[in-house]
Amino acid sequence: MIMKNWKKIMGCLAGAALALNMNAQQVQGFVHEQSKATDYVWPTDPQVLDKLDKWQDLKFGVLFHWGLYSVPGIVESWSICSEDVDWITRKENLPYVEYKKWYFGLKDKLNPVNFNPEQWADVMEDAGIKYMLFTSKHHDGFCTFDSKYTDFSIANGPFKDNPRKDVAYHVWDAFRKKGFMMGCYFSKPDWHTEWYWNPYYATPNRHHNYNIKQHPDWWKNYQEFTENQLNELMSNYGHFDILWLDGGWVTGEQVNLDRVLEKARQKHPGLISVDRSIRGKNENYQTPERGIPETQLDYPWESCITLSHDWGWVPNAPYKSPQTVINLLSEICAKGGCFLLGVGPTADGIIEQPIVERLHEVGNWLRQNGQAIYNTRITPHYNDGNVWFTADKDGETLYAIYTVADGETVPETIEWTVNIPKGKVKVLNNNKNAKCKVQDGKVIVTLPKGLKNEPIAMQFKVKK
Repeated sequence: MIMKNWKKIMGCLAGAALALNMNAQQVQGFVHEQSKATDYVWPTDPQVLDKLDKWQDLKFGVLFHWGLYSVPGIVESWSICSEDVDWITRKENLPYVEYKKWYFGLKDKLNPVNFNPEQWADVMEDAGIKYMLFTSKHHDGFCTFDSKYTDFSIANGPFKDNPRKDVAYHVWDAFRKKGFMMGCYFSKPDWHTEWYWNPYYATPNRHHNYNIKQHPDWWKNYQEFTENQLNELMSNYGHFDILWLDGGWVTGEQVNLDRVLEKARQKHPGLISVDRSIRGKNENYQTPERGIPETQLDYPWESCITLSHDWGWVPNAPYKSPQTVINLLSEICAKGGCFLLGVGPTADGIIEQPIVERLHEVGNWLRQNGQAIYNTRITPHYNDGNVWFTADKDGETLYAIYTVADGETVPETIEWTVNIPKGKVKVLNNNKNAKCKVQDGKVIVTLPKGLKNEPIAMQFKVKK
């Protein structure tokens, strides 16, 4: 069962947990607002609870942003949103209306002739990633699946004659064959359809651009369009474990999500619904973006953080180091969450080599130290300085992960003042015991010689 036994302990911390730990990652761009910790609603469907428990075992996932924005290598969708904020930039020196036409015209340039979803799946399997999400549609409305409700899709451009023109189908198929937990990302707002951004009016911001009371027929058409596409995805694209809905300024209620989920769960029992930042029964786990909650949380949540500064592919991106990824993963797991890593394939349809190399190093670390990450749960004393603690489900076997920053040398000794070991302390990456003593309530572990300068994971028993 999912751990609920810390609710009373953590209740006093829940309100403070909304703050994001910005030491974990410098925030850049738009951060999707996290719903309040105190508003989390536990599901009542036993199958959803069971699926959430299995998802919490996996810890490490990937979110692929891929679409029109991948062609020029720019921020995903947002450049066509007419909001005057510093993170929405436009490379083309065009007036807004002309820029939108240029952007939507990228549909006729996206031609991923080297599209290789098997490579995507191989890279992520090698990285130790266990679940995946793929963008079926971002806010710009461009579909990576062959929707019968719009021509604005990959299947109606230069790639239309390719046997893999239904890109999303083949991405999900490649990952299913490797046993990943499967997720479908879908944006509720759609800036391309006339029923959301109607061409009769200007588009001042991310919201629908007309008065619903004056145009109820337009809004009804938008609702039906969105519901139809969700039903299409949940009916024709194989088994899903997660439906991940973005665009929290449109509520699930506005797109008849209750009805969609009722129908979807007949085909996908236990389907996890992630209606981002919308408090209530359809936000089965929360999704703080580009940061980590300040404190440990005792309900399901996931930090979604990019490998570069952007969700989609951009040229010459400054990617995070393998150590940074491992450090983030360690802190997130110790605080009770999962880590969803944002990766952008190229417009050509592949994962570029700098990503492959970094994720291979992450995978190497997890192959040696994965016991400290996968299938773990929280423990009351979860942090002491650079040391993060996770626990086996029995509560007796604990793991201490000493995080090492880029350029830092692993110290000869590691110290902490909580979670006193009972017996031996084993270093996971070489399976050797470390010398350990307790002095004045402080644990002092002397590490074996010859360890790499990378995060160090140790296993030990504690008294219950």
